[in-house]
Amino acid sequence: MARYQCNVTYYMSGGILYLVATPIGNLEDMTLRAIRILKEVDIIACEDTRITTNLLNHYQIKKPLVSYFEPRWTSGRHNKNQRGKYIVENLLNGKNVALVSNAGTPLISDPGYELVNLCILNNIYVKAIPGACALNSALSISGLPTDRFIFEGFLPRKPSKRKKRLQNIAEDERTVIIYESPYRLHKLLLELREICNNRQIVVAREMTKFYEEIKRGSVEDIIKDISGKRIKGEITLIIKGVVKK
Repeated sequence: MARYQCNVTYYMSGGILYLVATPIGNLEDMTLRAIRILKEVDIIACEDTRITTNLLNHYQIKKPLVSYFEPRWTSGRHNKNQRGKYIVENLLNGKNVALVSNAGTPLISDPGYELVNLCILNNIYVKAIPGACALNSALSISGLPTDRFIFEGFLPRKPSKRKKRLQNIAEDERTVIIYESPYRLHKLLLELREICNNRQIVVAREMTKFYEEIKRGSVEDIIKDISGKRIKGEITLIIKGVVKK
């Protein structure tokens, strides 16, 4: 049992849980370290085994997969609690496990928080293998202030909670980053116009992919631009913070 000391002493046991970032679109964004870790671990936990299998096949990696998922908007069937215990049991038995999301960095608007905490409670070492993340990529090219920002992920679906969250965003001086479905983008923009007024925004679609598209302008400008269009792909929305006198 190894002993690590840095102000606080930790007693680590068993294997290591690696949080491995995967590409958000372009497969060339997979890091050399991430590829090596996926080749070395004993088990890979993932949201969707089909998506992860496609990625692993691209890099000729053959490893046992275990699903670890939770529906984003529903309280229906999910397996994170049962599979979390299964993963921790394997870690305590000395096996190394990699956790990946369908795209990007694990735990960023994706499952994994409970698993990481369960590992910490069991003195299991958790290590981050950094890489692609849509919010960082979109923010960096937005042209909006990056010195102070807040990530809201996906907004609540319940109208009362959603309105309250948007009202908080309307008063925030920091740049705000939101994830949204392309099917709900127009509705969100109308809500922003009503609650946040005609703020400057950036809509980043399909980041790093062949059809990547970046739209910059006021809320009204973007509403007019996408009106009547069928929007596809993953959306990252950047909102300029309010300027208070």
